[in-house]
Amino acid sequence: MTKWLDGIAIDEDVVISTRVRVARNIAKYKFPSYMTVDESDSLTDDILNSMKDIVDDNYKFIRLRDIIPRDQMVYIEDHLISPSLIERKDKSSFLIRNDERATIMINEEDHIRIQTLFPGFNLIDTWNLCSDIDDKLSEKLDYAYDDKWGYLTACPTNVGTGLRASVMLHLPCITMAKTINSLIEGLREIGLTARGLYGEGSEALGNLYQISNQVTLGQSEEDIIEKLNKVVYQIIQRERKTREYLKDKKTIEVENMVYRSYGVLSHARIMNSKEAITHLSNLRLGWEMGLFKNEKIKDIFKLMIEIQPANIQKEFDRDMVDEDRDIMRATKIREYIDNLEG
Repeated sequence: MTKWLDGIAIDEDVVISTRVRVARNIAKYKFPSYMTVDESDSLTDDILNSMKDIVDDNYKFIRLRDIIPRDQMVYIEDHLISPSLIERKDKSSFLIRNDERATIMINEEDHIRIQTLFPGFNLIDTWNLCSDIDDKLSEKLDYAYDDKWGYLTACPTNVGTGLRASVMLHLPCITMAKTINSLIEGLREIGLTARGLYGEGSEALGNLYQISNQVTLGQSEEDIIEKLNKVVYQIIQRERKTREYLKDKKTIEVENMVYRSYGVLSHARIMNSKEAITHLSNLRLGWEMGLFKNEKIKDIFKLMIEIQPANIQKEFDRDMVDEDRDIMRATKIREYIDNLEG
């Protein structure tokens, strides 16, 4: 998978991806956590029937209970569905567009979660696609909406617009300069937050951070997008300036870190996910700072996804214990490095 990463990516030296998600509920139904399986199936059927004219052959429908756990995890690792969706796998399903840039999740925390996903820094197009899908659905479905509070959601923090927008950034130099904590604290003060590779509760592996809004009530969708757009642009400039400073003042230290990682990736026989992502992050930094000229390295985030546990097992079509996965991961990475050199 990872087709959503294909195409032009704006500010790709710092920004990996842009995601927009809106939460919606249908007025006549209970929230998913209070529904029986039969009730959730009835809701799903209502949604699918209402969407016949909206989603055509460009979308595929998948019920989570109909696919094996390994494949469920692949969709999570590929950032196509949320980890929360599989918490109710007997009730949950999703529609995914063929280019993977739009997913409509059904019976996650809310009845509907519309997600759009683009490579690079592209909040405007990502939001426009999400808004267009939402507008079409609202013509067919009776959303739970209050004139005072806005869209009603299972979690109070989503009430209002129901909008969460996020941008995933690669910030190795801000992290190396030990200013990432002050940056995160500054974001909190203005109603934004920084999360890890897979969103809320996940670790910021490989110097990858998702910057997103925390507030959905009392602001319009356009205000949220504009604010996030402005702040992320400032972070991009800060990371670039820090890179220039480290390249000028800490040349040997940076080169040592990058080339050590290159050596490990080229020769290691066993490697876990966390170690691999750390070294791949350093390799991408080498490309970002001009130490490597091969343009393929800029796409290294695809490899970070492909070496995740479920993806490794899917590629080799078998379940594996940790050690087997670590061996196959190291093999896959060595082959990637060989192809770069070839």
